[in-house]
This record gives sequence, structure tokens and C-alpha cells, in this order.
Amino acid sequence: QLAESGGGLVQPGGSLRLSCLVSGNIFRIYRMGWYRQAPEKQRELVAVITTASIDYDDSVKGRFTVSRDNAKNILYLQMMSLKPEDTAVYFCYYKGWRTSLDSLSEYWGQGTQVTVSS
Repeated sequence: QLAESGGGLVQPGGSLRLSCLVSGNIFRIYRMGWYRQAPEKQRELVAVITTASIDYDDSVKGRFTVSRDNAKNILYLQMMSLKPEDTAVYFCYYKGWRTSLDSLSEYWGQGTQVTVSS
């Protein structure tokens, strides 16, 4: 399972740190990341991290930082200089294998609301 936390209401220019705890059987994680979905919009990629690279959507480059604690199986998203357009439900996900016999699959959290407003 994936459990996000850290969302909330913040003023423009403020900061938040989201956390995503991955629990249960984990054989190997190929990719982890954050997506977000604003009202009446499609879900969009925010940041993704693999063993080889980290990529961000252009709209968050220089403001958001994704990181991963492998020992604790926690994924973080540090968000700074937040803007009203960052308001959305943020979802954590990973692509990987839960056991050596599984096929490559995607797993999603339930999401955490981030609201940027004065």
C-alpha cells in the first residue's frame, strides 16, 4: 500500500513537504513519483525518480524536489514557492514488482489535498 501525508492549506509562496510511505511486499521498485490532479483536469506528472534519473514537469522545476529514503521506503516531495495553480490532489505511485513472480505493475496511493490560497 501507499499512504500519502503532508497535504494542507498554504498561502502563496509557502512550502509543504509531502510524504508517501510504501508498505507491504516489495520485491523491486523501478520508478516512483508524484502526480497531481486539479478539479476538472487530467492527472499530470509532477516528478518521477528512478535509480538513474529524476525528472520534473516544467511547471515545478526549481520549486519542487523529489527524494527517496530507500531504507524506510518513503518518497518525499518538497514543494516551495507554492502558487495557486499548484492546488490539486497529489498522488504517489510506484511501478515495480511486489514479488519475483509478479509482472511489472503500477500502484497508487489515495491522494492528499494541497490547496494554495490566501
